[in-house]
Amino acid sequence: MRVRLWMQGISALSAVISFNNQPRDAGEVTVTKQEIISVLERIDAQGLGNLAGSERVSDIFIADGKVYFSITVPADKAQVLEPVRLAAEQAVASLPGVDKAVVTLTAAKQAGSEAAAGQKERSSPLAHSRARETTPSGQAPPRAAGKLSLPGVSSIVAVASGKGGVGKSTTAANLALAFHKAGMRVGILDADIYGPSMPRLMGATGKPELAGERRLMPKEAYGLKVMSIGFLVEEETPMIWRGPMVISALTQMLNDVEWGELDILVVDMPPGTGDAQLTMAQKVPLAGAVIVSTPQDLALIDARKGLNMFRRVDVPVLGIVENMSYFLAPDTGKRYDIFGHGGAKAEAERLGVPFLGEVPLTMNIRETSDAGKPIVVADPDGEAASVYAGIADNILQQLNNPQAAAPEIIFE
Repeated sequence: MRVRLWMQGISALSAVISFNNQPRDAGEVTVTKQEIISVLERIDAQGLGNLAGSERVSDIFIADGKVYFSITVPADKAQVLEPVRLAAEQAVASLPGVDKAVVTLTAAKQAGSEAAAGQKERSSPLAHSRARETTPSGQAPPRAAGKLSLPGVSSIVAVASGKGGVGKSTTAANLALAFHKAGMRVGILDADIYGPSMPRLMGATGKPELAGERRLMPKEAYGLKVMSIGFLVEEETPMIWRGPMVISALTQMLNDVEWGELDILVVDMPPGTGDAQLTMAQKVPLAGAVIVSTPQDLALIDARKGLNMFRRVDVPVLGIVENMSYFLAPDTGKRYDIFGHGGAKAEAERLGVPFLGEVPLTMNIRETSDAGKPIVVADPDGEAASVYAGIADNILQQLNNPQAAAPEIIFE
């Protein structure tokens, strides 16, 4: 069985990515990473140094005779260094045991983009939230090594959960819409490669348009900019990808999409605490993370793991949302605590993080989500929309609170 994905305009994924689930013949030669590194050492890198001995080359991924990796280059030299990419691709493809090589250039941040980003931040409603990110001298501390950069995006907020099925994607979509309703420029990235939900939730279909040779325009829905792997594959197509390919796709959906100027980019994280989640937490400059859980103990156990993952990589936890908190019978108005109640609030107090709010379990939230018109849009003056607006306001208070994060210690 072959799973093919056409992604025009996104570097490595602009080629046909094909995984063959049939095992290769036992007698076939399989290339090793060391052989690939040896070939890269002989390539004229045109001033980049020894490709194989630098951090410019990403992890090398080998699957069924296909080799994937990227080379990080200065953004202003990407066009000039295209021959380096081509030479690396051809050299690796010529190795015994390699059927195809896909090599991409990943643009490093331009030196001037900090100043440009800073200028945009000063005009952003969240500009003052950056106060906590300055040193005593008033200068912004250097970005952690290896962090991606999204010039024009003021804050990136992850919406995460320790497990699936707790309503994380529905929460992310409605929070993004609540931010927009509050007058902010908002985008949402569906980072769940294996189970993308945003195309259905936001009622958006069709493939993104190209913006230049290697960039895509996000789809737009209800005033939000939206990107998801679901726009690039059929809804029922399984993504049979290993970790490195998932990480590559996520990186490119951040870097190679024309997000423009945003006050907030909401990232609907994959559920759990695996490799993709950890990489996103480490590589993306997150302003903070929101943890979504249901009230029962089993869900809270996993929510605790997700929260601790963000803490370990120094991402501020903005708070916990208790989803499906209670059920009000539409005919009688009687309240039922189907999954228990108050567990997430008690957990937030125990862990010393803000409790952002509780979302009821209602039929209209489910129905509007399935219909591609989330409740904040479908019933903007209703009780559920008011709940999401309150949670969004609590998140903004955390982002704007200089005390929300511990002070950084800068070693000269």
